[in-house]
Amino acid sequence: MSKKLNIGLFGFGVVGQGLYDIIRTKNLNLEIKKIAIKNPGKLRTLPQELFTTDRDEILNNPEINTIVELINDTEAAFEIVSRALSSGKNVVSASKKMIAIYLKELIELQEKHGTSLLYEGAVCGSIPIIRNLEEYYDNELLHSISGIFNGSSNYILSKGFLENLDYDSALKQAQDLGFAETDPIMDVGGYDAKFKLIIAAAHAYGVIVEPEKVLNIGIQNLSANDLQYAREKNLKIKLVPVAKELDARNVAMFVLPKFVTESEFLYNVEYEYNGVTVQAAFADQQFFFGKGAGGHPTGSAVLSDIAALRYDYGYEYKKAKEIKDLHFTNNIEINIYLRYEDDALVEALGFEHIKESYYSGSYKFVIGKINLQKLIDNQQRISDNKAFVAFADQLTGVSLAPAKIHAAEVF
Repeated sequence: MSKKLNIGLFGFGVVGQGLYDIIRTKNLNLEIKKIAIKNPGKLRTLPQELFTTDRDEILNNPEINTIVELINDTEAAFEIVSRALSSGKNVVSASKKMIAIYLKELIELQEKHGTSLLYEGAVCGSIPIIRNLEEYYDNELLHSISGIFNGSSNYILSKGFLENLDYDSALKQAQDLGFAETDPIMDVGGYDAKFKLIIAAAHAYGVIVEPEKVLNIGIQNLSANDLQYAREKNLKIKLVPVAKELDARNVAMFVLPKFVTESEFLYNVEYEYNGVTVQAAFADQQFFFGKGAGGHPTGSAVLSDIAALRYDYGYEYKKAKEIKDLHFTNNIEINIYLRYEDDALVEALGFEHIKESYYSGSYKFVIGKINLQKLIDNQQRISDNKAFVAFADQLTGVSLAPAKIHAAEVF
């Protein structure tokens, strides 16, 4: 028998409204008692008495046993979620940035107070990847997780590649459709994908990494030359987060544009869709595909979490609790494509090996092997030079490899 959930909802934007629409069509033994909003003057279709601007009206209400947090203010979201967990209320959240930054504290709060925080809607919209990592792959050795985790940047790349739209026009279309924010850097800069990757990797590997330690380079410097190069090689460019177990001791994570071949699942993931590829030791390669953005797709993931709380479901974080000597490292060698203007940048990056270089008028690129840490050290310089970097293992035939790691370097 499921228990009755009395819900306090924070945020009534696209996802909040999508969730409300879905709940109205279901009979799930749950009720939204109160909705906290920022702007009381905004015209709403629901009765005025359902709304409040006072968070304490929800958090201090003993009748409300479940909090659903769908706001876009990171610090406010953490305060709401931590207070709720500490006062015995279970929580569902879709705030990937907040969860990625505070994951360690959030796990400790759940353990201390015996409460549950679920966040399927925070990672890849309608795709149930967290629950699968938590349940299906709980005893499985995972070689890697990668995919397309951000619908906004993928929409822009699809528009550029399939419709020959320039970057600025594609971005404006994405903004007009509500896929990209007014300030799109979270999406196109790879930050959003990075937060989602960090959350997924915690369940896949039990390694919790601070976001500032993980490299993210986005698509904002993409040019027509880069797309043309990909076309000539029968490749597509996708923004791909990667988490990979290198050996028994080391896990690497990064977010980079990537050249993708026709034989890869991600090749056919277009527009606002997301895709997740899991490479497992025993189950081999598996692929999850679905809408990664929008009110109803994300709302359905949030509702799935709410429904699970009726039966007191909680993440067990099995891999994080296992005592194993696995560490995050940036000391790996990867193959990249670098399109650049300033020769000094190539020198500063210190390529260990250059496989191919090209120079014609205003178009210059090199393809070669580099230590990931060098990219991190020169990230600002890459951005200032309007250079474009892409993960290019498909162009070299060499896969991701650990550098010569010394024990001291990975702690």
